Amino acid sequence: MTNIQETAKGDIQEKIQEEVEQARTVCDINGSNSPECAAAWDAVEELQAEASHKRQSKPKNSLEQYCDDNPDAIECRVYDD
Repeated sequence: MTNIQETAKGDIQEKIQEEVEQARTVCDINGSNSPECAAAWDAVEELQAEASHKRQSKPKNSLEQYCDDNPDAIECRVYDD
């Protein structure tokens, strides 16, 4: 895993933790059955889903990275049948 990926992973985990703390606070203030509480936990779930999605995506190989940077290169041409 590259440093950028590790940093992004750390950032999203930190953000999830912040959202969990905020959700707990909102639920303590407004009640666990309030719409605000539900919305706060929805935000946590969305971040957790994003983190899960990022873990599942495979890193690009060197050719894929090259083609992203040089889409017109001969090696990157795609021909339809």
